[in-house]
Amino acid sequence: MENKPIARSLRLLSQLMELHEVNPFKIKSIANAAFKVDKLPYPLAGKSVAELEKIDGIGKSMASKIAELMETGTMTDLEDMLAQTPEGIVEMMGIKGIGAKKVAIIWKDLGIENVGELYYACNENRLVEAKGFGLKTQEEIKKVIEFRMAGNGKFLYAQVEAEAYQLMDEIKGIFPEALKHFAGEFRRLNEIISELVIVIGSLNQQIAFDALAKSDLLQNVTLNGTHINGELSNGLLVDIICVDKADYYEQLFISTGNDDHVESVLQRITDGLEQPGSEELIYEKAGLQWMQPELREGDTFIQMANDNELPTLITWNDIKGTLHNHSTWSDGVNTLEEMALFCRDELNLEYLGMCDHSKSAFYAKGLSIERVLQQQEEIDHLNKKLDGFHIFKGIESDILNDGSLDYPEEILQRFDFIVASVHSNLKMQENKATERLIKAIENPYTTILGHPTGRLLLSRKGYSIDYKKVIDACAANKVVIEINANPVRLDLDWRWHQYALSKDVMLSINPDAHRTSGFRDMKFGVNVTRKGGLTKEMCLNALSLAEITKVFELKKPKKLA
Repeated sequence: MENKPIARSLRLLSQLMELHEVNPFKIKSIANAAFKVDKLPYPLAGKSVAELEKIDGIGKSMASKIAELMETGTMTDLEDMLAQTPEGIVEMMGIKGIGAKKVAIIWKDLGIENVGELYYACNENRLVEAKGFGLKTQEEIKKVIEFRMAGNGKFLYAQVEAEAYQLMDEIKGIFPEALKHFAGEFRRLNEIISELVIVIGSLNQQIAFDALAKSDLLQNVTLNGTHINGELSNGLLVDIICVDKADYYEQLFISTGNDDHVESVLQRITDGLEQPGSEELIYEKAGLQWMQPELREGDTFIQMANDNELPTLITWNDIKGTLHNHSTWSDGVNTLEEMALFCRDELNLEYLGMCDHSKSAFYAKGLSIERVLQQQEEIDHLNKKLDGFHIFKGIESDILNDGSLDYPEEILQRFDFIVASVHSNLKMQENKATERLIKAIENPYTTILGHPTGRLLLSRKGYSIDYKKVIDACAANKVVIEINANPVRLDLDWRWHQYALSKDVMLSINPDAHRTSGFRDMKFGVNVTRKGGLTKEMCLNALSLAEITKVFELKKPKKLA
């Protein structure tokens, strides 16, 4: 074993000991030994315990640990510390700029157990008020995590959208008269992008290559036949395909849909494409209604297109209000009034549903019963003050381990609507996790099931549930399912939207906004619900103020006598 892995293991041991508040003298001793080993001009491999003891900075106790490490590849003390520490916390220790003391606060005070949750907490602004942090530290941590996430070659749609459109603007400047369009995952509005594909109807590849080689946006540009390849500054791969204008629409079609979708359509065409003049003509030759790019995943919507029954997909302009949002009453950045005014004046919405965290979410300043009543007083005041706009009294109630909600019935009945969400104990077995959700769904006060799987894209897999049982329970209890529009979540996954809609379960595009800018995340929710085939008629927050008020009133149980 080389010196650097030995030093790395000793350093990790000292950090874990500091995390668990072990004797400070021992921590310092091990940290010093790690430093010494890392700087030694000769290898330790092959040295006996007696020889190790004689090295400056390594005593008898440390020599035996190093000998054990070289012989077995680990240390008993290290294994003991690892056994006491969640895997995600150990990973967190490797993030630059976060020492053991900060990790301890993140873990023990904020209840965050992995890097994905930490990234989400940064987006929610939850680190700002934690001891020893602040806005600058939070932003630095967020950037480091984004860099790590990019290392696997996959990106959130929201991370690459702005740069993708900048590149397209540059291409428009090079080829103002040429046909050009995004294709691939980006055009299909996939939640995760591994490659940005652009199709250009021009054979002047050399002109494009010469111009793009000087681009500030595109790096490592190469010319490979009809393909110009490169990557954006964040590492996202780019494939620009240049074809003759006559072949443009065929190439755009082939490069847009996934392989299964393209094959399903082409199998229906017996006499070839013959340089179609539009994508619509390709679908027409296949005997199909033209399909929006978002729907070109496999053959899910092929039969609907065959029967000319494709849904009219929801758009941003269909959204009438926003539900599931947080203010300074819990872990939000903006006040209740600031959130309301932004929705009314900037987004031209009719209503705002406030859902600050419930009392069990102590890490997010969850509302005690007393604070619930105080917030509702403020909402009553603002509803009298704000013209042409309404704030609904909601709460994001934690679903407790047994599936119950976070307040007694006399408090639950005070809310206009309730979003029930799981935030803790995310490692239940599938049957237990499913039972937990179903019990919450069956609670007569549950209006919306929030972020059903708790997933965090590219960082935390959602907890395992029986999707059909959960959706069926929502259908039976007239519970709406949230499409959490935060680009890190986008949960419920669009692949289950059609099943939910087939059961007459309404969906709600909720931004889970913790600041005014977070409301704009609803566009990412619109993107994925379009992929799932959502229409405005089946979207809760596409209802008008009068319509949604009636829905809430019908859903609420009658008050106790």
